[in-house]
Amino acid sequence: MDDRSPTSRGRELADLLRELRVQAGLTVEDVARQLRRSPAKIGSIETASPAASPKDVRELAVLYRVDDQQFTRLLALAREAKQRGWWEEYEDLGIGRLIGLAAEATELTSFESSVIPWMFQTEEYARAVIKGILPGIADHILNERVEARLRRQELLTREAAPTFWSLVDEMALLRPVGDSTVMGEQLRKMAETAATVPGITLQVVPLSAGAHPGLDNSFTLLEFPSSQPAVVYVENITGSQYLNRASDLDRYREALKYLDKHALSVEDSRQLIEELDNSPISR
Repeated sequence: MDDRSPTSRGRELADLLRELRVQAGLTVEDVARQLRRSPAKIGSIETASPAASPKDVRELAVLYRVDDQQFTRLLALAREAKQRGWWEEYEDLGIGRLIGLAAEATELTSFESSVIPWMFQTEEYARAVIKGILPGIADHILNERVEARLRRQELLTREAAPTFWSLVDEMALLRPVGDSTVMGEQLRKMAETAATVPGITLQVVPLSAGAHPGLDNSFTLLEFPSSQPAVVYVENITGSQYLNRASDLDRYREALKYLDKHALSVEDSRQLIEELDNSPISR
């Protein structure tokens, strides 16, 4: 067994099952009809949402006429994909798939429009953000989400950590979250993390950029070793999506090019954060 996350093994399994179906000359509808499943069920198996179960693998292996060696590999992946990642210890996290994908990514590129990005957040800022978004959240769920957010930051300092390019709208820096002490500590941690953690690039998209492609949502582009397709995670007030169609990836890469063009340099971004740290919002 390798040390990759269950999410990664599930994605590999989904890719293999899709390839086997194509090699067998079958459509999703053909498979659904022969196994008496819905096309949506077969589609979910091929996108790892959720990952195929060992029972699914057995039925598909028979239909695709795979050999014993391939069947053993598929079954092992199915079992490993059902293992629990650390994020599943938490009752109501809601982004387990995203954390699993990030654990396998080689590059993470994100734009955040409203709040300080998760990788820079202090405990008190994270608590104030989560409580502000969900005023009625139960205390034990709030505590779990804060703990998980801080634990998630360990991804950035582990061995073989992904590179991280963070673009953040200036408005996220200006919005007071918690009291002035919370904001001051948050801005200082943001600047310190960006300056000291290898592989992190932080740039601010200034208000002077005006309307831009990321104005109404936040998103993360996750890129993997060449054998795995990229994924865009999109989050807004109506929910979240995982996108991997070529047209969707092109759209968000184009948005990132625009944001990069209008963002402040790394040095100017650092200077702006330091200036805000000395402003009334952090006093």
